[in-house]
Amino acid sequence: MDQVQLILSPKEAYELAQQFRVVKRSVDARQRELKVHLTLLTDDEGRYIPRDSAIPLYPAPQWQDVHNASHEVIIIGAGPAGLFAALTCIEHGVRPIIYERGKEVSERKRDIALLNRNEGLNPESNYCFGEGGAGTFSDGKLFSRSKKRGDMQRVMELFHYFGAPDTVLYEAHAHIGSDKLPGIIRRMCECILAHGGEIHFETCVTSLEELKIQNYKLKIDTPVILAIGHSAHDTYRMLYNEGVALETKGFAMGVRCEHPQALINQLMFHLDESRKTKDERLIDYVGNASYSLVTQVNGRGVYSFCMCPGGHIVPAGSEPNGCVVNGMSASHRNSPYANSGMVVQINPEDIPGNDPLRGLAMQEELERLAFEHGQTPNIAPAQRLKDFVEGKESKTIPECSYLPGIVSSRLDQWLPAHIGRRLQQGFRDFDRKYPGFLTNEAVILGVESRSSSAVRIPRDRETMQSISTPLLYPCGEGAGYAGGITSSALDGINAAKAAIGNW
Repeated sequence: MDQVQLILSPKEAYELAQQFRVVKRSVDARQRELKVHLTLLTDDEGRYIPRDSAIPLYPAPQWQDVHNASHEVIIIGAGPAGLFAALTCIEHGVRPIIYERGKEVSERKRDIALLNRNEGLNPESNYCFGEGGAGTFSDGKLFSRSKKRGDMQRVMELFHYFGAPDTVLYEAHAHIGSDKLPGIIRRMCECILAHGGEIHFETCVTSLEELKIQNYKLKIDTPVILAIGHSAHDTYRMLYNEGVALETKGFAMGVRCEHPQALINQLMFHLDESRKTKDERLIDYVGNASYSLVTQVNGRGVYSFCMCPGGHIVPAGSEPNGCVVNGMSASHRNSPYANSGMVVQINPEDIPGNDPLRGLAMQEELERLAFEHGQTPNIAPAQRLKDFVEGKESKTIPECSYLPGIVSSRLDQWLPAHIGRRLQQGFRDFDRKYPGFLTNEAVILGVESRSSSAVRIPRDRETMQSISTPLLYPCGEGAGYAGGITSSALDGINAAKAAIGNW
């Protein structure tokens, strides 16, 4: 087998991808004429391999029966890190026992539907907590810069094995979709259960000092993989009180910004009226446009995060007295809106004091402010983008994808100055790069405060064990060592291998 690399028009690349086995695909929008970089698989004579070829895409996983395995690993949290840790245990003949504070997917869907209708927040079952963790109802972007820390391609292959589309194997910025991920997560859990693992839902960690989980008392010589996710603030406090070493880490906070998707397509794909009439199917060939923006303002980064083309904004908090927003896209990315987190870098030295949990307190204070200015639970405070930058009240608010509802608010007045003023300048910088980005057709919502963990659980670089608690293997976003679905999954794999290898 060999590969051939091609640079094609969007239409040519689309048509070839429908017929033949793709290895890599990326869209190059740097020039006025879009190009697609496409790598196809060929046979020894240079002929393209058909898309429906029987040639295996990758080696199938080799699951073992661990019902009666002599070794067990306890996993706290059923997000990407926890589930991939459990799957790795099964591949190595070790029995995983998962404890997850939230509910399984079908029940969780009902709680999220109530939340979207603004009929109440269940603190234990929401967009953050439950089967699959925050990843289950997320956008499903499978992109990471953590390739040096393990086999990222294997993570993609396992997602595909459990039902993700072929595109996750070759897209430069692979995406599954919030409508597809719940089924994939459910199949992962079914695999774990079928091969002898255990999953206990609605069982929250109450103590690690005695390894207690609600009414369960665990074997004190059993390795514990801690994959709690970055929103388990109560668990961080429990760990701190029980002497587990913690430290403040850098994170980011800001707002969620939403534009009409048609405007983003125009800006990112250099569309004008002649281009639109030239090829009306351009979006069919390459999908809705996304963006990645970054600038420096007064010594801190201001950047876009989790950009969701054709997406929608959701209520992503886990506390009843806070307002948090996030974004996601379904698999087709065909909503008329494009949204992204717009956040400001926060360094530990930006927060007064020495408390390792002071970053959590800062997040919670910003969420409380958003809650107060939203006036009603889960109603998000909002302001037109140009009004925010110019310091004006938005007398009207444009249509928005956020289902619980929005209310006009002067975010420019109540956001902390070190965040608000940097965002204002950041939006000016982005408009210089893409004239028209700074517009009152766009709206910002408060607040985007859960882009990453504000806490790190220090661990040994080689063994991955907590530096203070040897049987504890902290991993994923909640431990401060990952920043998304794929990097969390990879960290969970590495934690499981470390726990198995240290027997």
